[in-house]
Amino acid sequence: MAQEMESRGARHPSPNPGMLAIVFTLLFCAGLYPLTGLSGGGHFPRPWDSGQTIAAYFQLHSKAALLSAFLHFGSAVPLGIFTATIVSRLQFLGVRAAGATIALYGGFAAAFVTACASIVMWVMTRPGVAESAPLMQALYSLDFGLDGMGYAVPLALLMAGASVTGLLYRLIPKWIAVLGLVVAVFGVLSWFSLEFAPALFFIPLTRFPGFVWMIAVGFALPAVSRSAEARS
Repeated sequence: MAQEMESRGARHPSPNPGMLAIVFTLLFCAGLYPLTGLSGGGHFPRPWDSGQTIAAYFQLHSKAALLSAFLHFGSAVPLGIFTATIVSRLQFLGVRAAGATIALYGGFAAAFVTACASIVMWVMTRPGVAESAPLMQALYSLDFGLDGMGYAVPLALLMAGASVTGLLYRLIPKWIAVLGLVVAVFGVLSWFSLEFAPALFFIPLTRFPGFVWMIAVGFALPAVSRSAEARS
């Protein structure tokens, strides 16, 4: 009995972070589909389009936008749980560096702004709101900022914090750490899109490779401490 309890204590009690990353990825990508041409969603407005263009789009595609907001809000939940699980597991495995706390801050912030952006889009689908072009332009800019650089920069902190500590403590393969650091650089560079529109290119370079990193690190990070492995 004592040996069984010791064995259980050596394994990190948590959901599988790799599966959480997959659920997050699927929910977010599913939320993109209603707003693409493949689903009949038409041409999704760009952040520099006129208020009339943005208002006209949401008048015609309010149901698709509402479904997108619903799915993206739901995706914030597994992202937050993924962050808590990854950081808890790093600490369980002996990490005492600040990188784990930085990752916690970044992941929670990314989940929070994802939920906030979804609520803003939900507001844009409410009856009568899309009738005001200036209001829609302001709301759309807020939504794009939250879901763009507002998400990419905190995600960069999550990836950098977890990748550096995972590499230093030899908890994850080197390629995963390098991928996380490279994508984190893209995320930080997306900050410059507030001043320079071409830097918007760094947002998808952060988001989509970020899915790959999250799934990879979620499955690669061990759930059993090295001391327990040595005893076995």
